[in-house]
Amino acid sequence: METDFCRVIVIGYGKAAGEILKYTADRQADYGYRLEFIEHEIHALSVTRQICEEREIPFSSMPDKRELGAYLEGIREKTLIISASNNYLFPAFLVERENNTIINFHNALLPDYPGRNAPSWVIYKGEEQTGITWHYVTTGVDEGSIIIQKTCEIGPDTKAYELTERLMDLACEGFKECFDTVLSEKAEAKPQIFPPGRRMYRSTEVPGEGFLDLAEDAEKIYRLLRSVDYGKTGVFPPLQTLVEGVRAEVLRYRKVSPEKKKEEAGMLYLPLADGNLLKIKYKSR
Repeated sequence: METDFCRVIVIGYGKAAGEILKYTADRQADYGYRLEFIEHEIHALSVTRQICEEREIPFSSMPDKRELGAYLEGIREKTLIISASNNYLFPAFLVERENNTIINFHNALLPDYPGRNAPSWVIYKGEEQTGITWHYVTTGVDEGSIIIQKTCEIGPDTKAYELTERLMDLACEGFKECFDTVLSEKAEAKPQIFPPGRRMYRSTEVPGEGFLDLAEDAEKIYRLLRSVDYGKTGVFPPLQTLVEGVRAEVLRYRKVSPEKKKEEAGMLYLPLADGNLLKIKYKSR
C-alpha cells in the first residue's frame, strides 16, 4: 500500500483515541509512516500513555495551546493529523498549510449539533437517533467536508455517559472504514449543507441552563436529568431546582416502579408516561 503521508499524529484522550492509536500503530507496516501521539488534555490515568509505552510510540504532553501550535507549525513533511476526542481548535495557520491534512471525530451527525457536549444536547432535545462524523478540519469549527458518518438509536432511558460510550465505539468503527481512503487521498468527502439557524453549542452551556423546573412535564425533566448524567466524571455541575420555594441541589435520580415508592424527606416522585415513577433525591441549600 502506498501513501504520500510521511507522518501521522494522533491527538486526543480517552477510549476512542486509544483505539485509534493502536489501529494506526498496527497499520504502520502497511504504509511506512512515522507515528506519534500528543496529549493536549492531561489525564491522570492516561490509557494512551500506556499504549505508547507498550508499543514504543513517541508520546508528548502539550497542554499549552501555544506550545502545541508552535510544534505543529515546525513540521514540514506531509502529515496526517487525527483529532480523536480532542478539544484543541486548530488555528488557521495550521489548517491552511499545504503539508497538513487534519481529520476530526465529532460525536454527532453534522451539520447538526456542532460544538461541545453533543450527546447531552441530542438527549435533551428528544432526538431518537444520533451518530458520529469524521470530517476534514477547516477554519470553521465542525464545518469541514464529511468523510464518513455512522448512526445509532437513542433509547428512552439512555444517559449521556452511555451514549458517549456508544459513540466512541462508532468513531473507532468509522475510522477503520475510512482510514485507507484518507491516507490514499481518495476519500469521497461531501461538503456540509448548513441549515438555517444552525447554532454552535459551547462548553459553557448546560442543558436547561442547569436548572430543573419541577413545573415542567415529567418526560422533559427526565430528559434533562439523563442529558447531564456523566456518572462521576463531573462534566456538568449538579442541577439546581426549587422545592416549595426553597433552593435545592439534585443529588441523584432513577426510574422506579410505583410499588417502590417510599415517602421520605428529600425525595420527589413524578409520574412518567410508561407508568413508572421518576425518583429524584435532592438536598435543600
